[in-house]
Amino acid sequence: MRKISYITAGESHGKGLTAIIEGLPSGFDIDIDRINKELELRQMGIGRGNRMKIEKDKIEILSGIIDKKTIGSPIALFIENKDWDNWKDIINPEKVLKTKSVTQPRPGHADLSGIIKYNFNDARYVLERSSARETAIRTAIGNICRQILENFGINIYSYIKIFGGVELPDIDTEELKEKYLLLIKDSPYHNIIDNEIKEVINNLVNHTRQQGDTLGGKIKLVITNVPIGLGSYVHWERKIDSILAQHVMSLQAIKSVEIGAGVEVANMKGSEVHDEIFLENGKITRGTNNAGGIEGGMTNGEPIIISAAMKPIPTLMKPKYTFNILTGEKVLASTERSDVCALKAASIVLENIIAIPLLDFILEKFGGDNKIEILKRYKQFQEEINSYWNDGGR
Repeated sequence: MRKISYITAGESHGKGLTAIIEGLPSGFDIDIDRINKELELRQMGIGRGNRMKIEKDKIEILSGIIDKKTIGSPIALFIENKDWDNWKDIINPEKVLKTKSVTQPRPGHADLSGIIKYNFNDARYVLERSSARETAIRTAIGNICRQILENFGINIYSYIKIFGGVELPDIDTEELKEKYLLLIKDSPYHNIIDNEIKEVINNLVNHTRQQGDTLGGKIKLVITNVPIGLGSYVHWERKIDSILAQHVMSLQAIKSVEIGAGVEVANMKGSEVHDEIFLENGKITRGTNNAGGIEGGMTNGEPIIISAAMKPIPTLMKPKYTFNILTGEKVLASTERSDVCALKAASIVLENIIAIPLLDFILEKFGGDNKIEILKRYKQFQEEINSYWNDGGR
């Protein structure tokens, strides 16, 4: 990214999670309660595990925001791990403690590659950082960026498309915007509102839990009111689809990313894929949105549509075979507290972390040091686009 940088730190069962984000302009209102609401939603969802009963995440702003406004300096964040009280005699930066070692790496997890890469004899050191617990602090960073994006009219939604193999209907963009807050945000089922399908999902989750297994699925992100021209075709690292895909793939357990029609384009003809362009009353419109709002590495003014496939969580209560890294013997993999499914949580995390690169592209195009400068440039850009086509083009 060119304008925003951030770093996070913290272990899953350590004292807490921290982050510093740099590059945000001054003068933007930040609602702390909204950050905490997203952290609460991240802990919801059918299929979540027992740790959610312990952690009640709250963000603490250490710097960079005064009187609920950004001040242009680095923003430092902290989330306390409530579970630290149960682990301070197991993992502690000030003591040498060797209990609850993990020597039986889990298939599908970072355990084995991590211990080889960093020369550990205990996968505990790997799983403490590779855990999806880390996404709590990234959700907070992303929500700050998301609140700033809303000043430009940009909104981000998500819905679950596949839950553990159960395919759910697509949601029209306008319908999604209308029903999002009422039907999705506060529901542990996210967009699953049909009672019969809820029963199917409940039975699936309960059966899977009894089997000691886990479930994955597919999430769709919809980003509306994105201006034309974010990103660029001139260099590979400035293509917005590649940067957005990187951020989606950075979420633990995501194994594929699709833009627009995604993998389906492999089965379609060009005449079926490409979205016709119309100019009506000075406004550019499209008949379809198979491109998912991005063409040639740039936004084209249509909603950005991103699909993300999430694999089943690799910690299984009835584990698969592995080997003991100290003895070499064939054993069953280690078990840790885990979820059966975390699709709701992943949806909330993705909604927020995708705001980080989006805001970076906005700041690159309309940049300035403060809210007034940036919004003035953005408004001028929109007025120029409108007058361009109303005047019949150049």
